[in-house]
Amino acid sequence: MIPPGATLGLIGGGQLGRMFTQAAQRLGYEVVVLDPDPMSPAGRLATRHIQAWYTDEAALSELGQASRAVTTEFENVPAFSLAFLRQFCPVRPGPEAVTRTQDRLVEKEFARSCGLDTAPYHAVLTEDDAAPAVQAVGTPALLKTARLGYDGKGQATVNSADDVVTAFHRFSDQPCILERRLDLDLEVSVVLARTEEGTVVTFPVAENVHVNGILDSSVVPARVSADVDRRAREAAMTLAQAMGYVGTMAVEFFVVDGDRLVVNELAPRPHNSGHYTLDACATDQFEQQARALAGLPLGATDLLSPVAMVNLLGDLWARGEPRWDHALEDSRVHLHLYGKTEPRAGRKMGHLNVLAASAAEALGAALEARQRLTS
Repeated sequence: MIPPGATLGLIGGGQLGRMFTQAAQRLGYEVVVLDPDPMSPAGRLATRHIQAWYTDEAALSELGQASRAVTTEFENVPAFSLAFLRQFCPVRPGPEAVTRTQDRLVEKEFARSCGLDTAPYHAVLTEDDAAPAVQAVGTPALLKTARLGYDGKGQATVNSADDVVTAFHRFSDQPCILERRLDLDLEVSVVLARTEEGTVVTFPVAENVHVNGILDSSVVPARVSADVDRRAREAAMTLAQAMGYVGTMAVEFFVVDGDRLVVNELAPRPHNSGHYTLDACATDQFEQQARALAGLPLGATDLLSPVAMVNLLGDLWARGEPRWDHALEDSRVHLHLYGKTEPRAGRKMGHLNVLAASAAEALGAALEARQRLTS
């Protein structure tokens, strides 16, 4: 156990790192952040900000020597960096767990090896793979880069082998995966936390809506049966145990054909769909990350109230500063801004959480509050 007052290290200084920093500081820890951006949201709050790239060995040594344990806020941190840091202190999650989520092909194969369902898929490593991939997967389908895609980036809808070839070249001939586009009933996610000793707790299942590949809203409790809820939590725990994962992670699922669960993606970090926990749960996902990193017992995950979360993207600033007072006219609205200095279209700048008597009521109030920001 690493006691409060010690220093925890963090690779990455975005909004997830900022909220982790705030949670760790509430528990009494100091935080040192490694991030190249001089205005990184987490770096501006941390005890210390090491401004360097994630593979800079001198900076990694500085981070490792300053920290009792290190975690990460994004999944694409180089595995080399995590392995390098191990010579100084524990790294949670470790590189073995994180690397399984950095390549969509590896991730899909891992999920299937755990006995879980995925969409039909096929590797596209050269343009010659296009025709057999379409034959194996069928159409409509999505061609996705195997690595580094997020929020709808690095993917294209395809309906033929020619479409696959065109998209493959548009992605600079990077290794890709072709996935069958499923007819979805809805999308859900499970955020969980796991300790070094193997204790796992799950947060309530969230129901999510994406717009242009970016999460737009989450509502909890999700509108799924008790059986689907149970199986989603069990599937997420199965993956975490198989990875030997330590920390907070999320698993996204598609629900199809009424009750069939299909693993979509794994995120080895706190997740956008878990932001509702900041106001609606006994312990939030970032405090769980800090607890797991420090070897503390995990907190309770009870849902205190139905809740809805809506994202605030940079588009809301197109006509000037949003009217925060208009959104906060509803006393149930909780505003979370991420400390980013430059709003851009599609960039996540913050979110709103609304607690209400039902998930539907919370979502309606959250959407109305967001609309009032520009009125």
